[in-house]
Amino acid sequence: MADIAEPEDAASDHDYALSNEVVSAVHLSVATGDQERLRDLLDPLHAADIADLLEQVPTGERREILLLAPDVVDGEVLSDLDESLREEVIAFLPQEALDEAVRELDSDDVVDLIEDLEAPQQEALLDALEDADRAAVEQALSYPEFSAGRMMQREVVTAPEHWNVGDTIDFLRAHDDLPEQFYHIVLVDPRHRPSGYVTLGKLMGSRRDVALADLLEPSFRTIPIAQDEGEVAYAFNQYHLISAPVVDDSGRLVGVITIDDAMAVLDEEHEEDILRLAGVGEGRLSDSWLDTTKRRFPWLAVNLVTAILASLVIAQFDAAIAQIVALAVLMPIVASMGGNAGTQSLTVAVRAIATKDLTGENVWRVIRREALVGLANGLIFAVVMGIVGVVWFGLPMLGVVIGVAMVVNLVVAGLAGIGIPVVHERLGVDPALASGAFVTTVTDVVGFFAFLGLAEVILL
Repeated sequence: MADIAEPEDAASDHDYALSNEVVSAVHLSVATGDQERLRDLLDPLHAADIADLLEQVPTGERREILLLAPDVVDGEVLSDLDESLREEVIAFLPQEALDEAVRELDSDDVVDLIEDLEAPQQEALLDALEDADRAAVEQALSYPEFSAGRMMQREVVTAPEHWNVGDTIDFLRAHDDLPEQFYHIVLVDPRHRPSGYVTLGKLMGSRRDVALADLLEPSFRTIPIAQDEGEVAYAFNQYHLISAPVVDDSGRLVGVITIDDAMAVLDEEHEEDILRLAGVGEGRLSDSWLDTTKRRFPWLAVNLVTAILASLVIAQFDAAIAQIVALAVLMPIVASMGGNAGTQSLTVAVRAIATKDLTGENVWRVIRREALVGLANGLIFAVVMGIVGVVWFGLPMLGVVIGVAMVVNLVVAGLAGIGIPVVHERLGVDPALASGAFVTTVTDVVGFFAFLGLAEVILL
């Protein structure tokens, strides 16, 4: 029987997605209970691809895969697996396979794996660890959630400040319990306080008699153990760090954070902002329809309230709408344009706040810029809609009304899109979580009020 896909075919050259051939072959192997064929298909795959596969298939088929080939789910697969599915997958793995998978992981990956599990499953995973590893994980779990203490790994390669390159290389070669991946040798003083670090590249490229103190990297900085993980990720991105030692309140070295963990947090922060801007929470594709409904319902309810508020504004001008039907035709255009402009400014503001680019020093300049952008776009579209109003309905003054309303609403949209998230950030409220509904309400209310109010004054 010909192979359906070689290992290199598991992902496309362009998008790295699992190929349809591999997915189809897995479906067939599960349906026929062909354990040997399933293992042949999964063994060559990268851990991330296996995790993707488990996330894509239905629950029943996922369980069949775990029953037929439980040993292909190693520690890396569990780490790459979506958090919402880890508990289910762990529950179906044999204890021996689970123990082996957990022992392969660094302490930070074990913490990330078990911190959201129920107590019985946490205990089962902790029992699989050596006593020293278990103590390290339990201590990490004692630190606040979303802190550097939760992110860090305990496995750190250190060297005394007085060592040279030869001493360090001899030390590394004499120990077989080094971390699987590390980027720096951290120098520590007699009180175990980090004073600098040396990259492995410089270490291997220098003579044996060169002192480590002469090879220190200028990028060195320490991370307080209680620092928020978002701040840690920002520091890595801002200062181009590869790894950074974590210190306790007395400045002693307790662990290290590496770039892969920092970038994972940064990616989660960006994803969270996008989902919150859309009002869909932190849902996953693997979530059930009921969970997804519960998560989205509150935001739809908020939108209903804002829509009712906008409708109340419209109701104040029902007599004008009754006399000039064209108002009912054109007023959604004003509100829609304002809403889109507000969303553009809001997106820019939330992103700039997250990256700390929008500060007290430049906030007024940015607000002024958005107001001018709104004014410029408003004037352009005012001319367009003015012409449309005249050509469509034959009422020159109607064109003037919608043109002026367009200018007003786009200027207000720009100001609201920047101003509202800035105010929320100052009040300690997540701008991505709360700003969208406010901006939509402002642009709808102002758009309807400006258009219908001007129409009642000028046309009637």
